[in-house]
Amino acid sequence: MPCNCLLITEIMNFIDTHAHLYDKKFKPDWNELVDRMNDTGIERVYLPNIDHASIEPMLEIELKDKERFFPMMGLHPCSVKKDFEKELYIVEQWLGKRKFSAIGEIGLDLHWDKSFFEQQKEAFEIQINWAKKFKIPIAIHTRESTDEALEILEKHKEENLKGVFHCFGGTELQAKRIQELGFLMGIGGVVTYKNGGLDKLLPNIELKHLILETDAPYLSPIPHRGKRNESSYIPIIAKQIADIKGVTIKRVAEKTTQNAKELFGN
Repeated sequence: MPCNCLLITEIMNFIDTHAHLYDKKFKPDWNELVDRMNDTGIERVYLPNIDHASIEPMLEIELKDKERFFPMMGLHPCSVKKDFEKELYIVEQWLGKRKFSAIGEIGLDLHWDKSFFEQQKEAFEIQINWAKKFKIPIAIHTRESTDEALEILEKHKEENLKGVFHCFGGTELQAKRIQELGFLMGIGGVVTYKNGGLDKLLPNIELKHLILETDAPYLSPIPHRGKRNESSYIPIIAKQIADIKGVTIKRVAEKTTQNAKELFGN
């Protein structure tokens, strides 16, 4: 499969802060996938967990290259059901066994199923407190629920609590509240979409508040929209941000890489 990604003439390092590379969609061409990451300067990839079923395949990816793939541990809001306490128990056990880069992917989701929203909020708060305990950041999913997540985080605000709003696509006011919390915003393929809205927001948001992500295999940037997303498309996202903000792609690469390392640890 050809890369069809942005041609980089100068060596730059990028970090994909959110990609589900343990998804079975990547198994058939894993070696080629890694080759494309090498060709496009993808230095690190952070792997958010979903629930108990994703832990083993995620840790298998980590074992392929511990200097490149960094797993998180958490319970995704869409996996919060009646038995969410059992899922959280598994997460807590793993957090006590070893170090993870973050607690994630956690948060709230009002798009797919609203019936367990109270349980989602409870699970979110429990995992926020674990982040404080273990002194690691959180990766937050907030589909159609950014204001609700911000209210919870503002209640828990403290110096040791940091993280990222994954797949940010909110309002200028929400972006301001995120910055006031000291959190970052993850920008992915949506930035390339004609009606994505980020072209109006990003000019007013400094690079120090942003990190790059793909959410692979989802949300592929143009010209790959509708196809499987992958980490090698990060430079496409960086180039779009650079164009919107009137800076060089090198500047975007350097600053977002620095931001990611400061958030997750060098």
